Amino acid sequence: MKHFISLTLLIALLAGCHPAVKHAETPETTFRFAFMTDIHLNMGENNCFQGLEQAIGHAKSNKAEFIITGGDNVDVDYLKDNNETAHELYQRLATFKDQAGIGFYTTIGNHDRFWDVPADDPLYNRGMYEKYLGKTYHSFSYKGWHFIILDTSSSKVDEEQKEWLVKDLAALDSSTPIVVSTHVPFLSVYYPVLSGEYTSRDTFSNFKEILDLFEGKNLKLVLQGHMHLYEEIKVKGIQFITAGAVSASWWGGSYHGTEEGYLLVEINGNDFTWEYVDYGWEVK
Repeated sequence: MKHFISLTLLIALLAGCHPAVKHAETPETTFRFAFMTDIHLNMGENNCFQGLEQAIGHAKSNKAEFIITGGDNVDVDYLKDNNETAHELYQRLATFKDQAGIGFYTTIGNHDRFWDVPADDPLYNRGMYEKYLGKTYHSFSYKGWHFIILDTSSSKVDEEQKEWLVKDLAALDSSTPIVVSTHVPFLSVYYPVLSGEYTSRDTFSNFKEILDLFEGKNLKLVLQGHMHLYEEIKVKGIQFITAGAVSASWWGGSYHGTEEGYLLVEINGNDFTWEYVDYGWEVK
């Protein structure tokens, strides 16, 4: 009996010497979220603020638990000698975010970058976006899924962001399902379809290098904007969706058959389904 007790104690001690293996959290059964890209808030006469309010309400009625925007949230890149308007557009977007009543995560697009101040001004380029909405790239986890928001607004993922992404991915279990939001796409056939030409303008310049960083990880879904067309491309088990535009043809009606809408994604364990939803906006 004495030997048996000693052996049992030895086994227990040895077991305690090994670090616990980190396992991915088991995703909960179901949840929904909305991806709303290319909103293009502006100070024109097309009631775009009512349009966004309607889209948010529609997503909530469809039981979306949070919203991710896909960039080109506001039109400030073209403003000249009109800083007041740029601030107002960002303030109104920030109010939508704060009052949505559900999570609201934003992606930066090329039209969100502000140029009409000196280059050393804190608001220059991405500065105004960061003032009102926070960092242009970040990640969060939700019910066992990991969401990564990238900044491709300059049509490239720069070295600083790439280093951050490498660290973010290194902290993930290989089985954790991943969703990426980007403005300029990884993959698109926009120009071949509309212009009959293959061009690098369809994608951000180092998309292959960035996509390769996900090797060995469980990248499930890439959500894209910029093109205002609805596209579905599936490659190597990864679903790429260019999700139309909340504004369609910049609040001027449908764009080559894509209506004003957003993507409603339903997560079910480790799988997902999606639907492009026309939220009922009419040009006014």
